Amino acid sequence: MFLRTQTTAGRTYLLLVENERVDGRIKQRVLHRLGRLDQLQASGQLDSLLASLGRFSDKLAVLGAHSRGDSVTTRTRGIGAALIFERLWHETGIGAVLHDMLRERRFEFALERAVFMTVLHRLCVSGSDRAAERWMQGQAIAGAQELSLHHLYRTMGFLGEPLAPPAKDATPFDVRTRKDLIEEALFARRRDLFTDVELVFFDTTSIYFEGEGGDALGQRGHSKDHRPDLKQMVVGMVLDNSGNPLCSTMWPGNTTDVKSLTPVVRRLQMHFGIQRVCVVADRGMISEATIADIAARGWLYILGVRMRRTKEAREEVLARGGRYQEVHPKSADAKAPSPLSVKEVWVEQRRYIVCRNEDQAVKDAHDRLAIVSALVEALKRGDKSLIGNNGFRRFVTGSNARWSVDEAKVAEEARYDGKWILRTNTELSAREVALKYKQLWTVETIFRTMKSQLDTRPIFHKTDDTIRGHVFCSFLALVLRKALHDRLEAKGNAHLEWAHILDDLQGLQEIELTVQGKGYRLRTETKGTINAVFNACGVALPPTLLPL
Repeated sequence: MFLRTQTTAGRTYLLLVENERVDGRIKQRVLHRLGRLDQLQASGQLDSLLASLGRFSDKLAVLGAHSRGDSVTTRTRGIGAALIFERLWHETGIGAVLHDMLRERRFEFALERAVFMTVLHRLCVSGSDRAAERWMQGQAIAGAQELSLHHLYRTMGFLGEPLAPPAKDATPFDVRTRKDLIEEALFARRRDLFTDVELVFFDTTSIYFEGEGGDALGQRGHSKDHRPDLKQMVVGMVLDNSGNPLCSTMWPGNTTDVKSLTPVVRRLQMHFGIQRVCVVADRGMISEATIADIAARGWLYILGVRMRRTKEAREEVLARGGRYQEVHPKSADAKAPSPLSVKEVWVEQRRYIVCRNEDQAVKDAHDRLAIVSALVEALKRGDKSLIGNNGFRRFVTGSNARWSVDEAKVAEEARYDGKWILRTNTELSAREVALKYKQLWTVETIFRTMKSQLDTRPIFHKTDDTIRGHVFCSFLALVLRKALHDRLEAKGNAHLEWAHILDDLQGLQEIELTVQGKGYRLRTETKGTINAVFNACGVALPPTLLPL
């Protein structure tokens, strides 16, 4: 039943009609002629009719009262993020794994809910557990109403607690904690549902502490955040070839990347049951000891090589002649892959793949020319202070007031234009090795965009157990974020930006209000990416208005 207009002899009339099916076809039947539209509008009868009808509709009455300011709002809470990530929490199996682990434990609070709330906070705004407790008050999170700060601290300690007291001679790599069991259980669930793992990508980052950073984790080391004055911890992440987080590692801040790959491989083999896989890692992970250990376990590897720092790569691999094989030609199409050519070089029993990007080579040469030209001008002015510039330092020779451009260094640097070197023990073609390594760049991009979840400062925890639990919640946040990305991609919406999704989800709220002594729950309007996200996850939007 609805209103429609009908124009006859130049006059428009307002009709009350309904649809009915006649002989299999939908026809409109006029129930009542309300009169000429212009006369109804001029006399105010139309407004009176609509207002009278509105008295019999809770929805219109409440919306009208709320817009006029006649309602009393008692509480406003965010619902968007909780609805979406609650669904993904269960679909990824995180909730089930935690419930299984807690089956034999008796906590006086809902620990699984504490983990979910903390993970949701990491996804939406990140920050400390103190901030999470305050943030929680403005969110409609099922089962989290009774949580308080000390519950969150106990939860972090539970997640990061060692499974057994460490031996006297144990290294940081030997410590197994409860969060490790959760990662392994999640992998087992996914492995049963999907295909086996063929490639694993490994990368690390560092997180610094404002305080001491626990008993052993907080150490000074090479800071990727450029804060060598502060203690830090090293966090590693293992992802499969689809970018799914498999597991995380947490080590003292003085752990070097070159020492971190072997323990990761050992754990994947012993506790994940991955007996043979190809490890793809960046240049900072390579050393002869690391390569020997991986090869001894029967694993394959594709590892980046530091061209300038590795003597064999610099003096042997780059010096060898040979024709490059074209992988991707240069193209004017902006969507085409970057130009890529490769050649294979053997040094004794060691196999290297030299890769070259023509566009990058041109850019490198142009950048170097700009640096040298600026250096020449600086030297003409006798500006010694510019010699401390990192860009200039590579291309100068001499001392004191007798600085000059080192042409040999300029020529040496040109050898590296657009190139990178890989070392591998696979039987893949040179072309396939290069393309597998380029997948690492995609995974690294995912890792960098996800680092906002890992960047959980400030960390106020004072023990290693609670610090590990705190950072592990960020790992779970990455699992949920990747799950949402996969569902959006399946629906053709992978282009949606993460920041926009978060803004729109947090903008979806429920308002509890009172109108004429009756309570209602009002949902705010949907906007931006909301419909696409809810559709991708199979979550129904709550009704606009619900009586309490």
